[in-house]
Amino acid sequence: MTTQPGGSASIQPAIPGWMVSFLATACGLMVANIYYAQPLTGPISAEIGLPAQAAGLIVTMTQIGFGAGLLLIVPLGDLFENRRLVLSVMALCVAALLGVALSTHPLPFLAAALALGLGSVTVQILVPYASHLAPQAVRGRVVGNVMSGVMLGIMLARPVAGFVTEIASWHAVFFGSSVVMVLLAAAIRLVLPRREPSSGLRYGELLASMGHLAWKTPVLQRRALYHAFLFGAFSLFWTASPLWLAGPDFRLSHGGIALFALAGVSGAIAAPITGAIADRGWSRPATGLAMLAAAVAFLLTHLGPPGSALRLGILVAAAILLDFGVTANMVVGQRAIFSLGAEFRSRLNGLYMATFFVGGALGSALGGWAYARGGWTLASWAGFALPLAALLAFCTEFRPKPASAELA
Repeated sequence: MTTQPGGSASIQPAIPGWMVSFLATACGLMVANIYYAQPLTGPISAEIGLPAQAAGLIVTMTQIGFGAGLLLIVPLGDLFENRRLVLSVMALCVAALLGVALSTHPLPFLAAALALGLGSVTVQILVPYASHLAPQAVRGRVVGNVMSGVMLGIMLARPVAGFVTEIASWHAVFFGSSVVMVLLAAAIRLVLPRREPSSGLRYGELLASMGHLAWKTPVLQRRALYHAFLFGAFSLFWTASPLWLAGPDFRLSHGGIALFALAGVSGAIAAPITGAIADRGWSRPATGLAMLAAAVAFLLTHLGPPGSALRLGILVAAAILLDFGVTANMVVGQRAIFSLGAEFRSRLNGLYMATFFVGGALGSALGGWAYARGGWTLASWAGFALPLAALLAFCTEFRPKPASAELA
């Protein structure tokens, strides 16, 4: 509901379906920039001279940049006109993509990867933007549909990068994306309406208020912690599994690994389904099932004879199950924090995403290190421990608490 100047109430109009589709597509194309390098850590590290033990830094630096942008740039959505902010940050993204594509040595590559993470946070300016446009009754569904675009971007980035590298080179992946970002920026300039926030804060006050929100918002604390564990498991899986698939057990080419990654795309259907479930008030059961799905996925990877077609098929099923669980948990978390208040929605989203992207960055680094030390056995058990820790934390919600306490 919105209130007219005369005091009469009016129903907030529903966001048009084409706008939801456009925002989902834009978010998917933007977020893909963070993940193109994930299946390419082997060839990139070999070409730029990065040691195998440090290959995880190729993904980790981008995720660190993304996490920093979530804290320093995304909150500006509560301060500056949103469309202009998106276009400004996209300019940084294009420059960073070109820097990555042109790099031939470790330090320039890692610096450009860090900048690419910063420039890719536009996706998390657009997600709260979509939430602002949606009525409360269908907000979970709208956010879920937009997040399905995000998850499709994350999951399609890996096979697209693999296929392009197979026929050209990894440099072509990032050159191509820079062109796509320029075209997308032009479309955003033409299509999206302006949105002027009304917080009245200065930038320093905005950042200071985030500390207060982080300290005083139990829903945010819990949801960010849960998804930090699950996204860490997700990043570990997709950092270590391409190394395993390319190794002596399976000996898959870049194209074969791309086909494997393509199977995980089906996990994106969890986003709109979970958004609708959250709108019905079933967030807690959805959360528990999402965590169980992620944990079971790692256990499945130990079934079947090593290197066999059966083992590969089970690994595909595990990837789908893991992606489904991680997607579902993210949408439930965003639905919960977006319900806390429109005036600080961008700041809450920045804190939520920054927390779990730190988990993702650590998961990527852990995956590369664990695989180098103990192969898939060590990496998979480390991955299993992460959703298990999330499930243990989730169980503390059911302890007796004062009636006034907030529910996550």
